Amino acid sequence: MKHVYEGKTKSVFALEDGNYLLKFKDDVTGENGKFDPGANTVGLSIEGMGKIGIQLTEYFFNKIEAAGIATHFVAADVENSTMTVKPATTFGKGLEVICRFKAVGSFLRRYGAYAEEGQELQAFVEVTLKDDDRQDPPISQDALHMLGLLTLEEYAELKDMTQKISTIVKNELAAKGAELYDIKLEFGRIDGKIALIDEISGGNMRVYKDGQIVDPLDIAKIIFN
Repeated sequence: MKHVYEGKTKSVFALEDGNYLLKFKDDVTGENGKFDPGANTVGLSIEGMGKIGIQLTEYFFNKIEAAGIATHFVAADVENSTMTVKPATTFGKGLEVICRFKAVGSFLRRYGAYAEEGQELQAFVEVTLKDDDRQDPPISQDALHMLGLLTLEEYAELKDMTQKISTIVKNELAAKGAELYDIKLEFGRIDGKIALIDEISGGNMRVYKDGQIVDPLDIAKIIFN
């Protein structure tokens, strides 16, 4: 097993069989000690977050694959906070795809002159480049196409997959009395086809219950209780 990458919230190792092992950390993104799934820096560390992240990712990836949507998931080891995944190629240096059901976070910061906090957004999809130096800038469908990152057909497929996946997560939370405000996903190509990669955990979604934001560690309690 060879260490190949050290990310903000996980370490990546190459396995001898061609797959990869993801080791989840307890770190989550945010700023000034506050959780923010849209931030591009580690904001704080929450004990047990890695293990909980694996549990949620395994749970949601199984639901997503049952719906006929491709993922890179192979197997999970909850006790060791690791997940085995298929190799995937990214779009350029990587894209983050956000699906928004409510106006909060960076959306509200950008469009606050026209949007109200908590306003319905009806599964609005936006794409950002993974580029810490440039603060993960949003990129349009046309720019993705013109820069050779996605074809127009691939963008349409990516958007459709994002909305379907996000709705699955939203409905699971709604069944437990919680509401998904937004979620950040990542995709890659596996054998030439678009597939969901990375994770789906409390660290990449914003969830509210009874009008209050849910701590990322408590999202698992909502799902599994």
